[in-house]
Amino acid sequence: MNRPGAILLLGPTGSGKTPLGEMLQSRGLGAVRCVHFDFGDRLRRIAGGRLAVDDLTDADLAFVADVLDRGALLENEHFHIAEDILRAFLAEQDAGPDDWVILNGLPRHAGQADDVDRAVEVRAVIELSCTPETVRQRLAANTGGDRAERVDDNPASVGRKLELYAARTEPLLAHYRRRGAEVITVNVGPDTTAEDAHRDLSQGLLSLGF
Repeated sequence: MNRPGAILLLGPTGSGKTPLGEMLQSRGLGAVRCVHFDFGDRLRRIAGGRLAVDDLTDADLAFVADVLDRGALLENEHFHIAEDILRAFLAEQDAGPDDWVILNGLPRHAGQADDVDRAVEVRAVIELSCTPETVRQRLAANTGGDRAERVDDNPASVGRKLELYAARTEPLLAHYRRRGAEVITVNVGPDTTAEDAHRDLSQGLLSLGF
């Protein structure tokens, strides 16, 4: 199966994944087209009735709304929801083996990684590394410019997300290193913009053949 290659954006909430993903989509990598799959944004649009995915049932839609309300993760037994959303995106973008899919928000834990491999091949991970205090500063200032309409940036929600990230998502770095994927770390400060991050990583990716 000719799966598209994928680059996974990894970092805690507020680290700038979405602005960076949008910039990679608009600029590409070298001459290669990039398409940005923002899983969290798609979940919010689905729950709000602004995006339809044909294969999702009413029960799936109710479950998505509940997951968002609780700030929880989709576990393995519910991965079909994530896979349907991802495959619908790939079809919508006509993504093929000559494109890069920029994954943002999926997979969220190691249990999802093998399932994601059915649709795309993760060849590199970009880690946006920042401390919890930096996250809070970035969210307060809306440094990435993408938080104005978010209703889940209150202190309690942010604290839960940071704990989940450390416990469930950050271990994906070791998972993908073991599988031979390139890992590029970009250190993110309170004022780091998508332009800054793009400049720091794009040459590194291109030098590695991406």
